[in-house]
Amino acid sequence: MTHWSLEGFDLQKFVADTLAEDLGEGLPGGGHDVTSESVIPADARFSGVMDSRDPISVAGLPVAEAFFRSLEPAMDIEILVEEGAQVPAGTDLMRLSGNARAMLTAERAALNTVQHLSGIATMVRHYVDVMDNPDCTLLDTRKTIPGLRHLEKYAVRMGGGNNHRMGLWDAAMIKDNHVLVAGDVAEAVRRARDAGVAQIICEVDRLDQIEPALHAGATRLLLDNMEPPILREAVAMVAGRVPTEASGGINLDTIKAKAATGVDYVSVGRLTQSAPAADIGLDFTPE
Repeated sequence: MTHWSLEGFDLQKFVADTLAEDLGEGLPGGGHDVTSESVIPADARFSGVMDSRDPISVAGLPVAEAFFRSLEPAMDIEILVEEGAQVPAGTDLMRLSGNARAMLTAERAALNTVQHLSGIATMVRHYVDVMDNPDCTLLDTRKTIPGLRHLEKYAVRMGGGNNHRMGLWDAAMIKDNHVLVAGDVAEAVRRARDAGVAQIICEVDRLDQIEPALHAGATRLLLDNMEPPILREAVAMVAGRVPTEASGGINLDTIKAKAATGVDYVSVGRLTQSAPAADIGLDFTPE
């Protein structure tokens, strides 16, 4: 079996919970795959090939393997491409052979995961290519599906992007509602600094907020919904004192111009929030 893990992510629990949901464990009449059990002989064997139907960046194959092996540990599985690989349409991604019922029961969960994660990785790669700027780093956001954050942020890395905060715990991000309660940008930053927070990201949407935020102790400025001319002015005002990040209104039509303003980072919520599933199929044949 492929040795694969993510810090903070319990693969075995994810697989077990996902299959339990699909099998209806704990529900009246649930706990089994009624179709496979009634149609497929218990000793039937299948061979299968998972392949890409479109050009994609690959992510999630080890998770798919874990779904199949959870139902048949000795299943013969061969992963054919590396995670993060960019492959053309028609590329075989995985070959597998084993108990037919186990394959059919795990099929949808395995495919759903690879399609979703590869869809994210593919979109991220598209953004990186369009941005075309080695001096600017593409970041994701916390706009992830509950329960899937570690997997989705992993897929971002497989597509060539980087991760922003993993959650609410690893940095302070002061946004407009925090400022509203604190009274102003400077006071909000000061409160975080006085609380001993090491990383303080402060969102500003006006140039006159920059100096107060920096003076109060912000360690990164998130320049929100600024057009390229204003972004350039903001970067010049910061003059390398802290990293700068462009956010808001960034899509494939705008990312290149915003990245070219000199910001260190560009963050895009749609990478995890709106990526379409990759077109990946899994075809079985009886052995």
